[in-house]
Amino acid sequence: MNKIINWLSLAIEINTLIRSIKVAVVVGTVLMFINHGSVIMSGKIEGHHMLKILLTYLVPYLVSTYSSVESKLNN
Repeated sequence: MNKIINWLSLAIEINTLIRSIKVAVVVGTVLMFINHGSVIMSGKIEGHHMLKILLTYLVPYLVSTYSSVESKLNN
């Protein structure tokens, strides 16, 4: 249980959060235009599109957070 708590405490450190948000904004925006650009340009965004767009930003955030925490643990 201590490993999980330690992992989560590293994940919510301010520098980890800021780094992950920056990565999510840049990578998520690129992926969002690649995957959902035609829907956005058509102006026909529906509820399920918004969920997919949210996930498009969430995935790079989680990957960046995981990578940062694992790097900190291995130093």
